[in-house]
Amino acid sequence: MALYLGLGAAALAWGALRGQANVWRLSGHEPAMSLTFAGILCGLAAGLLIVFASRMALYRFEWARDLHRELRHLLFPLRDAEIVVLAAASSVGEEMFFRGALLPVVGLVASSAIFALLHIGPKLRHLPWTASSFAAGLLFGAMFMWTGDLTGPVIAHFLVNFLNLRHVAEVELR
Repeated sequence: MALYLGLGAAALAWGALRGQANVWRLSGHEPAMSLTFAGILCGLAAGLLIVFASRMALYRFEWARDLHRELRHLLFPLRDAEIVVLAAASSVGEEMFFRGALLPVVGLVASSAIFALLHIGPKLRHLPWTASSFAAGLLFGAMFMWTGDLTGPVIAHFLVNFLNLRHVAEVELR
């Protein structure tokens, strides 16, 4: 939780230093309500698509099963309320920092690469998780650039974290 609160605070501080205290909106891009709504729909679709892809990886690749088991061992037991709070804090904190504050300064590819570095697994065999985090960062960043608003990327990120954490909590793999 401290990491995610720190990321959110760092995003706000960095934005204020750049003269853009509101990192939720892309500077110079006043989104229309229709784009914000489209971003929400895209966020829902992207989140569900990423979760589907992660489930497919879980049942097809040993690296994904290893990661599932290691996350289960590291994070659980977590109650449902804790999963909601963790998913919300991580999605808001990471999106504010990586998309809202970092992306306008370093660009889409660099902000996605730095985001992926936060998702390096404990072992070399987890590099596909890091690569998929890079791809998700590109998707979330493109959504932010298109809509000018973080709502869609936060929704997508929340769905990915919430549904995957729930799955890790509910399913014990052998």
